[in-house]
Amino acid sequence: MKFNSTFRNFGVALAGLACVFLYAPKGAAQQNFSEVKPSAQQVTWQDMEFGVLIHFGTNTYLDKEVGEGNADPKVFNPVDFDADQWMKAIKASGAKYVVLVAKHHDGFCLWPSDGTDYSVKSSPWKNGKGDVVREVSDAARKNGLKFGVYLSPYDRHDKRYSGDPAAYDNYYLGQVDELAGNYGELAEFWMDGAGSGGHPYDFSRIIQELRIRQPNTMVFADTQLFQYADIRWVGNEDGNADYENWNVVDRTGYLRWRPAEADTALKHGHWFWHTDSDSSVKTLSELVDEYNHTIGKGAQLMLGVAPDPTGRVPEVDAARLKEFGDAIRKLYGHNLVQEQKGTGPAHAALDGNPDTFWSAPVGSHSAVIEVTFPKPVTFDRTLAMEWLNEGQHVQKYAIEVEDHGTWKTVAEGQAIGHKKIDIFSPVTAQKVRLNLLSTTSEAHIREFQIFNGSTAE
Repeated sequence: MKFNSTFRNFGVALAGLACVFLYAPKGAAQQNFSEVKPSAQQVTWQDMEFGVLIHFGTNTYLDKEVGEGNADPKVFNPVDFDADQWMKAIKASGAKYVVLVAKHHDGFCLWPSDGTDYSVKSSPWKNGKGDVVREVSDAARKNGLKFGVYLSPYDRHDKRYSGDPAAYDNYYLGQVDELAGNYGELAEFWMDGAGSGGHPYDFSRIIQELRIRQPNTMVFADTQLFQYADIRWVGNEDGNADYENWNVVDRTGYLRWRPAEADTALKHGHWFWHTDSDSSVKTLSELVDEYNHTIGKGAQLMLGVAPDPTGRVPEVDAARLKEFGDAIRKLYGHNLVQEQKGTGPAHAALDGNPDTFWSAPVGSHSAVIEVTFPKPVTFDRTLAMEWLNEGQHVQKYAIEVEDHGTWKTVAEGQAIGHKKIDIFSPVTAQKVRLNLLSTTSEAHIREFQIFNGSTAE
């Protein structure tokens, strides 16, 4: 949908990396993955964990995923448009922010852009006086959600795209200015690589323009496309971070903190609304699995939602979003450490408050967080979070339970990062520990939580 098939996430090659040294060109300083730190904005963005990507436009009325750019703007007429209904449905899912596709590859703009008539101002909707971006951004903030935009640089409508690339680039920059300057703070700005094979994009110039008005916006782009983006693509659209997730990536000798965002649609096989949309909604179990394999692997979940031609999120979609939010709240809303009075010396990692953190002894390269319960508890998953402000340090760990005086491993991994959920066969134990077997320096752990998923079914 978004990326050319030739693009691949270089971050995949970093699976399992821990303390890795990269020898820079002669005369340059040595770089170390474990010493790269996030910005304050990246830390804040990672804490949001879950966003929604909204696709709505002329494609909605033509049963298309990618329009050719020749649709008559008059087809766009959402007679029951209700951005507030969208946001209420989205908020029920547990999402913390939304990114609106303000212009897809067909070139149709959901705001009255000064640079083209191919927009809502040429549609019958509100007699050409409407502004989807305005209504969605206002509704998002009203409902306590952050707002961002996707602005496709690929444009199949504007003849300047292939006929006069320099003129098109200036047009695109003008649209960046409009969206960055007129709709309040943007939590995220999506860059897309589609079409770049025929029209290479000057991403540096685009982002410089964006930063004039939005210095704190998180910029998404595939690792191969743009060197200085803040977020990277996870490498697929399956809702799965299928590798040990290290937040630092290497692009040709340049190391940068770039957490992964995993985008996947609420529907099977499409991002825009289609006539068969009601029958293609993912099951609740599929969505929960995607949560565990994205957020549960330290990545950000970006779930695609598609309003229908009337301008509302379909009832079946809204119901599934609420079911999803309810299921996650039930699944991860009962931390046994808190509810069953688990105790241990690493109190700040066991207090249920991610704003506090426990630190291992200075200079250490291993550590243990142990929890003791008043009586044995049954559980089938744990959740751990690193405090990442000083970088990512855990490179090997195990979840262990005491069994008649012997510690037995029930799960293990190489990276924790922002959040790591480990799921295993149910076990019953009175003592449980997070054994940090190898860390690049002293570890900082925000949370170690324990859950019994079977009670949430």
